[in-house]
Amino acid sequence: MALQASPFPNGCVAGAHAVGWALILPCFWFLDRLIAVCKSTTLERTQRQEQECYLHPLKVFFGSIAFFVLFLLTTPLAFLGFLLWAPLQACRRPFYYHRERPASLEMETHRGFELTGKASFGFASANLCLLPDSLARFNNLGDSQRRAALIGERIVQGVCRPHIRIFIDSPSSCGTLSPSNSMLPTSSSTYGATDRQAPTPVSHHPDPVEQHVDVSDSSSRVVCPPPDDTEHLLNDPSTPLLNSNQNSNQQGHESHRSAPRALLSQGLREQDDVPWEVSSLFPANVDILCLEEVFDKRAAQKLTNVLKPVFGHILYDVGLYACQPPCGCNSFKFFNSGLFVASRFPVLEAEYHCFPNSRGEDALAAKGLLCTKLLIGHNQKQKKVVGFFNCTHLHAPEGEGKIRCDQLNMVTKWIGDFQAVHKRQEEEVAFDVLCGDFNFDNCSPDDTLEQNHSLFTEYRDPCRAGPRKEKPWVIGTLLKQPTLYDESVNTPEGLQRALEREDLRRQYICPPVPAAGLPLVYPENGQPWIGRRIDYLLYRESSVSTRTEIEEVTFITHLAGLTDHIPVGLRLNITMDSGSNE
Repeated sequence: MALQASPFPNGCVAGAHAVGWALILPCFWFLDRLIAVCKSTTLERTQRQEQECYLHPLKVFFGSIAFFVLFLLTTPLAFLGFLLWAPLQACRRPFYYHRERPASLEMETHRGFELTGKASFGFASANLCLLPDSLARFNNLGDSQRRAALIGERIVQGVCRPHIRIFIDSPSSCGTLSPSNSMLPTSSSTYGATDRQAPTPVSHHPDPVEQHVDVSDSSSRVVCPPPDDTEHLLNDPSTPLLNSNQNSNQQGHESHRSAPRALLSQGLREQDDVPWEVSSLFPANVDILCLEEVFDKRAAQKLTNVLKPVFGHILYDVGLYACQPPCGCNSFKFFNSGLFVASRFPVLEAEYHCFPNSRGEDALAAKGLLCTKLLIGHNQKQKKVVGFFNCTHLHAPEGEGKIRCDQLNMVTKWIGDFQAVHKRQEEEVAFDVLCGDFNFDNCSPDDTLEQNHSLFTEYRDPCRAGPRKEKPWVIGTLLKQPTLYDESVNTPEGLQRALEREDLRRQYICPPVPAAGLPLVYPENGQPWIGRRIDYLLYRESSVSTRTEIEEVTFITHLAGLTDHIPVGLRLNITMDSGSNE
């Protein structure tokens, strides 16, 4: 049964809520501009160096007076709107659900299991810091509305490009390689520049572009140009790309190959049996996307409008407002959870839980856990195949690991309860994924409690070798905010180059947090410098009906200059157990 789109029980309640928010919005916007006009980003300060020195003080002085007066004038209306808006939160479901109607129901399911018993699924997670503009500026990020539109365009551009695969046939090396970034156009417009709109996907390109290469010398380095029509596909907006909900494996007839066993310059590499890549583009054919810190409602709506031709099922404005249980009246929620989930597959069930133990500035937002159950398709016995996708955003302040550990306990329990209620005996489970911004890393002495949590015995982290020990190829995902606009890292290509060099990572990735009162010794002798990796994509095998292999882990630089986090991607190869198909 499909979820209801509106979070309200009927149109009258939804209309009253809209009126209340319309009365609040002008006052809220003027307050936002009042703060924003006084707070500049480093990019704006750099741009002002070319202006007359007296212009900015005049702008701040007169802008502050104007916005303050307008704020005072609209306060009475905002108060009336608040009296109407706040009580209605008690009957509001904690999310909106947008569904883009496909031409046929078959187009929003995956036929891989039905035809071959195998399938591949791509996941991505990114923290976008889409706060109201004034608050985003404290993270050195401004213009949240413009950033939301650009982020959406870049994501669409990345996931809709042809999935180029290069097959390597040699005695010691076989498998599928991702293309080198040098194979793709590198002009600024390729990365979603402001003067070019990302093409709207209109239909499905069923098969990835393939290039077959014979390698006689296994020690040779392979850099193969794509077919002649690959660049045409990338640059021609009229080229059919993707249906709104179809997966790249929709037809299910392409041969399935193991993970790559050869190295490609600036492309897919493999270490510790995990293929990984630093990519200047979002991975092609991402199936489910989790975004954090999409707090601003207008930014969430812009993201939805841009992403909905590709991801036909979107949950946004997730969370509680005002004084709602379990938060209690002493914890008024000014902001939602910031969680945003976009999926190619229909959402069968969704459930949100708010963390009751947040404090400080984090208590102003309804951070929590969103659990979803997705309809993937059917297996060869025509049994329904589903997937569980969970996302969260944990407590942020440093030095408060006990709060995060308690929240991890809640996450484990809530996921278990959700699956106990919604998992059917007649269904097969393809995947069980947990992702989000955990706000702790696996290298900081200050995060020891979280690093040893039992969650990591249930869910597998592809980047983790053990507590306080990352795999040597891992890259930190939290960028230093003052250097976001440095010329070396303000483009996807530049940030990609910086992440591949350890000396540059030290300049732009946040270092570990030392334990209170103790000096930081990092890295240990013989270990690489990684930095803080606080964005996670985990998967669980004990709760699924399939065999799971990691096809690729990706660190994504496509959003350089638009957020202070590095998005991460994970692609899993799923094989249905033989007993499920017999």
